[in-house]
Amino acid sequence: MLLEQIIIYVSVLLFCVAIVYFYLKKLKQASEVVEAKIESAKEDGLHEPVSLHPVIDLGTCIKSGACVEACPEKDILGILKGAGTLIKASNCVGHGACFHACPVEAISLVIGTEKRGVDLPHVSESYETNMPGIYIAGELGGMGLIKNSVEQGMYAVENIVKSKLPKDDSTLDIVIVGAGPAGISASLAAKKYGLKFITLEQDTLGGTVYTFPRSKIVMTSPMDLPLYGKVKLFNTSKGELLDVWNAALSKNDITINEKTKVETVIPENGHFKVTTIKGEEFKTKTVLLAIGRRGTPRKLGVQGEMTEKVAYRLLEPEMIADKEIVVVGGGDSAIESAILLCKQNKVVLSYRKDKFSRLKPKNREQILAAIEKGWVNVKYNTNLTKIEKQQVTLKYSEDGREEHLKNDLVYIFAGGELPTQFLQKAGVQITKRFGFTMKKYR
Repeated sequence: MLLEQIIIYVSVLLFCVAIVYFYLKKLKQASEVVEAKIESAKEDGLHEPVSLHPVIDLGTCIKSGACVEACPEKDILGILKGAGTLIKASNCVGHGACFHACPVEAISLVIGTEKRGVDLPHVSESYETNMPGIYIAGELGGMGLIKNSVEQGMYAVENIVKSKLPKDDSTLDIVIVGAGPAGISASLAAKKYGLKFITLEQDTLGGTVYTFPRSKIVMTSPMDLPLYGKVKLFNTSKGELLDVWNAALSKNDITINEKTKVETVIPENGHFKVTTIKGEEFKTKTVLLAIGRRGTPRKLGVQGEMTEKVAYRLLEPEMIADKEIVVVGGGDSAIESAILLCKQNKVVLSYRKDKFSRLKPKNREQILAAIEKGWVNVKYNTNLTKIEKQQVTLKYSEDGREEHLKNDLVYIFAGGELPTQFLQKAGVQITKRFGFTMKKYR
């Protein structure tokens, strides 16, 4: 009897040891895979965060892996030696799925790092800036994902309603500046709550989204629109999303004032005077800035840049054929444009560095394939220095030599500039933040 008990205990012990052994072995193998991914990310310049990214509290983390599974971008997060870690932090788009998926709230969304600061306006939990009555929602506040921007536009208006606006029929309740995701959502929310409002857009409905190529996938998760309901679209193209927004606005009889750029927002006797570049003036109790961070496209400042052959956005690549094109830039926008244009044109991509970094995985795969097939001719370590009617000049940074290329069109993707002066004139403070924790405010 004793011998049988010993055999049973030993068998159970060996079984438990075996389970632990294989578990640890599997954990080690998984960690080795993650380590390899981190090394690869470092080589590609994707490991260090660029802007918004998750930060894991290792003291709270229970290593469930829920954050890894929830992330729609994949390989942003991983489990290394039993703990959460960042892999391709540069690819984070601030979706927030990891934040919501973590069962112990061990993840925070942070913008900027200890070394890399990001300029941000001061915004409270109610989306109000340091200037009472001026609110900010969407990309300008640091959360650029479409779903997040839509939520913020709606919540900002709800907070304006809660602030108990003074009764004054001679002024608008709110002027919404910008008709991108946050501005459209805010317009629908303002209609829902019966506010007296107007929405002003410097370009066209959709804001930055409108400037994307027609077929570009712009949204990968569902969202809720006020007065419209849940938009259950996945892998949604720019065209499909614009159709939804147009339908929602039309259904609720909301008109967006397009091609109306706001020039100034000035506090005046307890309200705000909003003036446009057309000379229009609007008197309002509150202002919601739902504009992008890029403001205006960054110019290169080279000879010939103001000619008609130069553009800073690509709208309908399918309409361009049999052209000699130079695309300037090495970010996702430049890469996506080069890929779309190379199908019907001869494309040269000028990039000032010696290799691409911080590209989305799909874009990296596609551009490398296009280069290998000879569809895109990449000129690394070059700067565009001169634009003429029938040619352009590239200068190599390594030896200073110049190369002249036959050319019909030039597309420049050098980023954009934060509308600092506009914000400062309105009294909104801007500070460079290092490792600033973002909150998903309600």
